[in-house]
Amino acid sequence: MIAHLRGRLLAKDPQQAIIEAGGVGYDVVISVPTFSALPPEGAEVALFIHTQVREDTLALYGFLDREEKRVFERLITVSGVGPKLAVTIQSGLSTERLVAAIRGQDHATLSQIPGIGKRLAERLVVDLKDKLGDMAAAPRLVEGGPSTEDVLSALVNLGYQRPLAQKAIASAVAKDKTVGDNFEALFRAALAGMRN
Repeated sequence: MIAHLRGRLLAKDPQQAIIEAGGVGYDVVISVPTFSALPPEGAEVALFIHTQVREDTLALYGFLDREEKRVFERLITVSGVGPKLAVTIQSGLSTERLVAAIRGQDHATLSQIPGIGKRLAERLVVDLKDKLGDMAAAPRLVEGGPSTEDVLSALVNLGYQRPLAQKAIASAVAKDKTVGDNFEALFRAALAGMRN
C-alpha cells in the first residue's frame, strides 16, 4: 500500500493533484483544504496517502497532514460514508470545525454539508464522537491567492449549480474583499452564503 508520496506537483485543482515521483504521475484525490495549502505547480510536495483498492479501482487520497488523513480514515468507517463523501465532508468543514461539530453533537452544522442529511449527521456523531478525542484542533494557516475559477470548480464538484455558485462567490467578495486573497476563506464564505 502507498502511505506517503513525495514528488513534483505537475497539476492541481480543487479535487485532484497529479504528482510525479520516480517518473510516474500519480493521480491523487484531495480535499479543498489540502488544495489550498499545496505549493505552486512545479514545486516539490509530500502527501500522506490513503490507498483504496477495489475490484475495478485503485484510488489514492492525499492529505498534507496526518491529522486530516486520520479524520478521513475515521469518516470512512461510518456506514454510508465512502471515500468520495468523506472528501466532500472535509471540503465542507475544516478539520477543526468537523471534529468540534462531531464532538459537540452539532447535527445542524454537519447537515449543511452537501450529501449529509439529518440521519447521516446523527450517525456520524454516534459513531465518531468517542473516537476523535485524540484529535488536535490547531488551525492551519494557508497562504497564496485563490482563483475564483478554482473556488467555482470546488463548489460545482460539491454538487452546487454553477450559476448559484457564481452568485455566492460574488456575494462573498462584495461583503468582505479580504476573502478574495485566500482560497479557503473565499470557498468557505461562498459556501456559507449558499447555505443561508
